[in-house]
Amino acid sequence: MNTKVDTYIEKARKWQKEFEALRGIMLDCQLTETFKWRNPCYTLGDSNVVLIHGFKEYCAVLFFKGALLKDPHHVLIQQTDNVQAARQMRFTDLDEITRTAHILKTYIYEAIEIEKAGIQVPMKKTSEYPVPDELSQKFGELPELKKAFYALTPGRQRGYLLHFSGAKQAATRVSRIEKCTPGILQGKGLNDR
Repeated sequence: MNTKVDTYIEKARKWQKEFEALRGIMLDCQLTETFKWRNPCYTLGDSNVVLIHGFKEYCAVLFFKGALLKDPHHVLIQQTDNVQAARQMRFTDLDEITRTAHILKTYIYEAIEIEKAGIQVPMKKTSEYPVPDELSQKFGELPELKKAFYALTPGRQRGYLLHFSGAKQAATRVSRIEKCTPGILQGKGLNDR
């Protein structure tokens, strides 16, 4: 047991009992308890298997390679269309955790076997993401922007593409591109400071 997880649960304003129950299930499955990204994380060797986290309406177990799980009970949720590998199993109260603990354990054991086998989630390549028309137009107007954009790491390119494409209106996409242009020219990612 990790003392940082003790502190996390003690300080939680919501979901304390649920976090305790989920923690017990994780430890029952012989995973190593760590604390990453400000949340309890359970690992097998150096590999992240599951993470416990809480939200306003629910708490959840995040399976890092959830896309590979069979999910015969249809309980895994893909948070957004852009999430490729991870899947959540969500809970709204302690009774729900208690009722579905056997399902959760089955999924955890499957996730452990996936880690032991070294199976990886096939990830979409950055080149497969569409470039918004507004960005292509800006590349035509400012060739150094295109050069700087494609010099970024694939992850940084992907972050910008998702950010720009996430806007429903063309005017918003143009505004986002304008605001991000200086950062791209400096070789920075969307969230780099």
